[in-house]
Amino acid sequence: MAFNHLPAGVHDALGPLSVTPVTHSMSMAHDQLPPQAGVHPAPRAILDRLAAGPDRAARITHTEHLPPRPGRHAPWPEKIRPEVTEAIRAAGIPRPWAHQAATAEYALRGESAVVATGTASGKSLAYLAPVLSTLLDGSEAPNGRGTTALYLAPTKALAADQRRAVQELAAPLGKAVRPAVYDGDTPVEEREWVRQYANYVLTNPDMLHCSILPAHPRWASFLRALRFVVIDECHSYRGVFGSHVAQVLRRLRRVCARYGSEPVFLLASATASQPAAAAGRLTGLPVAEITDNASPRGELVFTLWEPPLTELHGERGAPVRRTATAETADLLTGLAVQGVRTVAFTRSRRGAELVALITQERLAAVDRSLPSRVAAYRGGYLPEERRAIERSLHSGELLGLAATSALELGVDVAGLDAVLLAGYPGTRASMWQQAGRAGRAGQGALAVLVARDDPLDTYLVHHPEALFAQPVESTVLDPDNPYVLAPHLCAAAEELPLTEADLSLFGPETPGLLAQLEARKLLRRRGSVWHWTRRERAADLTDIRGEGGRPVQVVEEGTGRLLGTVDAAAAHTTVHEGAVHLHQGRSYLVRRLDLEDSVALVEQADPPYSTTARDTTAISILETSTEVPWGDARLCFGSVEVTSQVVSFLRRKLITGEVLGESKLDLPPRTLRTRAVWWTVTEDQLEQARIHPDALGGALHAAEHASIGLLPLFATCDRWDIGGVSVPLHPDTLLPTVFVYDGHPGGAGFAERAFHTAASWLDATRQAIAACECESGCPSCIQSPKCGNGNDPLDKKAAIRLLTRLLADAPPEVPGTAPAAD
Repeated sequence: MAFNHLPAGVHDALGPLSVTPVTHSMSMAHDQLPPQAGVHPAPRAILDRLAAGPDRAARITHTEHLPPRPGRHAPWPEKIRPEVTEAIRAAGIPRPWAHQAATAEYALRGESAVVATGTASGKSLAYLAPVLSTLLDGSEAPNGRGTTALYLAPTKALAADQRRAVQELAAPLGKAVRPAVYDGDTPVEEREWVRQYANYVLTNPDMLHCSILPAHPRWASFLRALRFVVIDECHSYRGVFGSHVAQVLRRLRRVCARYGSEPVFLLASATASQPAAAAGRLTGLPVAEITDNASPRGELVFTLWEPPLTELHGERGAPVRRTATAETADLLTGLAVQGVRTVAFTRSRRGAELVALITQERLAAVDRSLPSRVAAYRGGYLPEERRAIERSLHSGELLGLAATSALELGVDVAGLDAVLLAGYPGTRASMWQQAGRAGRAGQGALAVLVARDDPLDTYLVHHPEALFAQPVESTVLDPDNPYVLAPHLCAAAEELPLTEADLSLFGPETPGLLAQLEARKLLRRRGSVWHWTRRERAADLTDIRGEGGRPVQVVEEGTGRLLGTVDAAAAHTTVHEGAVHLHQGRSYLVRRLDLEDSVALVEQADPPYSTTARDTTAISILETSTEVPWGDARLCFGSVEVTSQVVSFLRRKLITGEVLGESKLDLPPRTLRTRAVWWTVTEDQLEQARIHPDALGGALHAAEHASIGLLPLFATCDRWDIGGVSVPLHPDTLLPTVFVYDGHPGGAGFAERAFHTAASWLDATRQAIAACECESGCPSCIQSPKCGNGNDPLDKKAAIRLLTRLLADAPPEVPGTAPAAD
């Protein structure tokens, strides 16, 4: 019997490939204004009021105080046009911070650079000053269009926000700077104007991949004049998405070279480990780094908050904590009543809707005018809905917003006083990014991390040093992943026939993949040149978000009204028949999921429960790339094939999470070829750990669940990006085996990072299980919310003994480093 833990599904647009083993947003005037004394409540006073209720103070496990920091100025480089520096002064910024001046200096010398200085440090101005100065130079050139610049953002909201800021800053420069957004929301009639006349185009990697590069002859004049490419929030380009973006940028560089331009890349990142190395891996170019943050910072009070245990019991009789969703809604209610402007970040779209809905209901009991001042914000909304919410947040009409990470990298709001994090967001970089949304006007700010009932969150709120005494993570991406690279080679060949001179640009896996693509008649070779052979567009072979396939449209059955969309990869788990779907505070039940037409038909309903899908998984080893001994045990890394199927869903009470029942589903299985780390143990080791054969399955299963929960502490992933399987006797190893695998075709670098940090990773896993106060296992240590086997069997004590025995022979460090850490 295999015990499994499946990530969100994926779609392989190209079919199996042979896998070769691989041995801010900105409001510039606000960013640099001094603190506004007396305007905003002190963060400690806000926290004291939140903790004043019954048993509230006991929920605070740690409070970290980050004192205010003074700023350091430097002069702008002499090459910055005086008109630009005057416009900056007119925006309320008399002098730049030292890191802004340093970034501008690199840009004007023609050197690519990344500025990684944290939220609200004025990174936007660091790249905008040289870009605007160069655009102003170009506007005076005799050749008409002059110089152009391209801005890439991971979200539409961020690009729209940046355009507003650029328009305000560049207003004194007149028509010399013509910014325009070019994304999926841009009306068709505006797109031609953008192509012909805009000289600062704000877009996203998706549009670059599927619209601009395939139609590069229509963008010829823009690309010929391209001087700068700005990549904002570049730390968000990680995993499969980051790997796709890396190849899109290589295609952009290749097309630019065709038109005679060689743009400088300017990247902005939240504080990150080795930002120059990550930026270089993303762009394929040498990149200088600026990491010394010279901007001032207001006081930040950062609190870790653990919801209390309830009287309820979950699966296998385990104790259940109050959900982070309900606890966050309570805190948001209290902050709204105080008049404290707050954003509550959630881990999912459903979480954002639930937090907003519960908060609105509770505020209605206090003051009927307050519910309308709280809203949800997430991906999948229609464009006009997003824009309306953004305007209300900017104006201060909204007091509270429950948001997904769509806002983490999106709209800039000066004036927020508090941030709530409903669960650890997966990485320390994202945690600081979200916390930094408050206090952007220079005032003090409060951040509260509300722990979810899972191993990682529980570990972190009781080990604050893992958050506050550790550097942020390296960005994990693998551009050489063949499942990523292959479709981009096809797209590049359609844009311009590939030549042997292009092979080094796309990486060492290119020659082997070209041969496979020839054999599958996707490319045709003539001499030393490869051509695209199909009538359809090569760019449509892949979804660079790694989501795979056409988004599923959520349609109201009675009216035919389109409510929004759901990623194809998530459709099996989120809009299956019987699922509860939330949209703008309203509940809907899914009546039918039509996978062929990519439509989910729903009807409005008000069920007193949420739904959670469950799945089963089988795994087979395709190839072992690396293997190291841990005593008699073996730690391995290689390629695997995972077959999974959503088989049922649970109905849970909204507030308590109590399971009300389970319903079967009949959905087709899906197959995934990916990369995995796995470890085996021998019979002698099991005897030494005093693990009876009857307890073996529970020990392995518990260790698997907990290790998946703790991996995001060591790799820039989310537990939903990875999956696992544990087997008392696996047919390929003929031993008890635990697998943890990447939930994306070809891998995303997470399992490889787990392999190279295995001793530290599994030791933290053992500590987390041992430290949990429960008797026999609970969601805070070994139970998983997406276990396909109903969290049965699980054996907490046997898992601790098993991991202790395994770690006794572990080397301190597995030789080598994962490519993503380069």
